[in-house]
This record gives sequence, C-alpha cells and structure tokens, in this order.
Amino acid sequence: MTFRRTVRALSAVAVLAIALSGPGFAQQPAAQPKISPTAMLLAKELVDLKGAAAAYDPLVNGVIEYHKNFFIQNNPNLAKDLDQIAQKLSADLAPRKAEMQQEITRIYASHFTEQELKDALAFYKSPLGKKLIAEEPKALEETLKAADDWSRKFAGEVDAKFRAEMQKRGKNLI
Repeated sequence: MTFRRTVRALSAVAVLAIALSGPGFAQQPAAQPKISPTAMLLAKELVDLKGAAAAYDPLVNGVIEYHKNFFIQNNPNLAKDLDQIAQKLSADLAPRKAEMQQEITRIYASHFTEQELKDALAFYKSPLGKKLIAEEPKALEETLKAADDWSRKFAGEVDAKFRAEMQKRGKNLI
C-alpha cells in the first residue's frame, strides 16, 4: 500500500471513528455562524477552483471498502457477496460526496469574510494562483515522499541505537 493510499485509508477510518464516536458527540451541535448566500457562492467557487473538495472524494469509497474488508475478515466465505454489495453501495452512495463538498463550502464561508473570499478568488485566478493550484499537489506529493523516505531512514537509525544500547547491556534484540 502506498503512503498516499495509507493516508486516504486512515482519513476514512478517522471520519468513521468521529461519526461513530457516540451519542454525546452527536447530541451537541456546534453553534453555526450566520453565513450569507453570497459568502456560500463565493466559498463554493473558491472550493471548486482550488479543488479542495476533491481531496475528500475517496472518503465514500474508503468507508465502503473499510466495512467490506472488515466483514470479509469475519466472514471470508461471503467475500463475493460483499464485493457485489460494495460495488452497488459505491454507485448508490456516490452522490453523497456532494454533502462533503457542501460542508467544506460552509466551513470556508464561515472562516472568511465575503471580501476575503473575493480576494482569495482573485489570487487563485491570477497567474501565480493558477500556478499554485497546479503545482501544490505535486509539491505536497514530493513532501510526503520526502517525509516517508526520511522517516524510514530515521527509523533505521533509531532501531540501530536501540540494538547498540541493548548490546552494551549484554542483551540482544530479536
């Protein structure tokens, strides 16, 4: 599994964990600020322009796959049926992605004034803004790869230090 898929899977699990975190969580809705229709339109345009909602597209299928795999672990003889159900659910529930886009739009609209949204749109429509939109995913991917490479190397160093210290104590780690 690639690092990106791992991150996506973990994101799906995190969303699931939050969704299932108990009735106490669900019974206390946060106070929602008044958001103007204009702010929502501007925020939607900004979210669309930046592709901010696309990062969450894998969540629907991720949650479906998570449940399918969970059920397969406990019921391996039902794998074929569970695969068929997962495919049907993916098709049936695909429109639910729009709920997440609406929520992202609301979040953007609640964090920025109408003027700030207009300014952000102007920036992202500028040559530099367009370049940022185009290059940021590549830079982020490289950053994640660099972090993965660094963490593997670092983990090797930590492993070697543990082994060396234990050897000084006359004990060997397996």
